[in-house]
Amino acid sequence: MTETPSPDGCRSGVELQIERVIVASLEQATVHVRCLRGPVRRGARFNRLSGSARALDLTLTQAVVYGHRVPALDAGLTAFVTLRGKGVQTLLSGTPASGGQVIQGTNLLP
Repeated sequence: MTETPSPDGCRSGVELQIERVIVASLEQATVHVRCLRGPVRRGARFNRLSGSARALDLTLTQAVVYGHRVPALDAGLTAFVTLRGKGVQTLLSGTPASGGQVIQGTNLLP
């Protein structure tokens, strides 16, 4: 899959839909997600949350698909991810009506 570079040419946009928050602490959460726009690589930074004006500064530190750690998530995949940073308390599990929150951010290109 090809990534879409941002105007500065060094980042690409990514999106994850929050399906379920499994465990959350003050600075880290394990979350079941669906990748809407990717690939989302380990180290991706998320700074926007759908339907909220609250600031986020989250880093994806781990992704697990079918029990295996993976370096990236392609669009359409579901996974358990670990997010660390400011704003994990604002993440909520999705409902059939809401479809779940979407977090948006960027990958640094290799």
